[in-house]
Amino acid sequence: MLVLTRRSEESIKLGDNITVTVLEIKGNQVRLGIEAPAGIRVYRKELYEKIKSENVRSSGLSISEFKKIKEVLK
Repeated sequence: MLVLTRRSEESIKLGDNITVTVLEIKGNQVRLGIEAPAGIRVYRKELYEKIKSENVRSSGLSISEFKKIKEVLK
């Protein structure tokens, strides 16, 4: 894991198309602004994990079956 220190209004770049900017720091919360192309979906991690598990559940596959398919498709 890469760990960076940024102050308010400072940014990091992820590739050429994504910029993450620290907008505000209040106590133990940090507000981030994310600029990304319209075709890139940006989710909070907990929401992404829920969507992912719901997709697996709705497909009728067990997690182990899903992982096997994922490995084959790599």
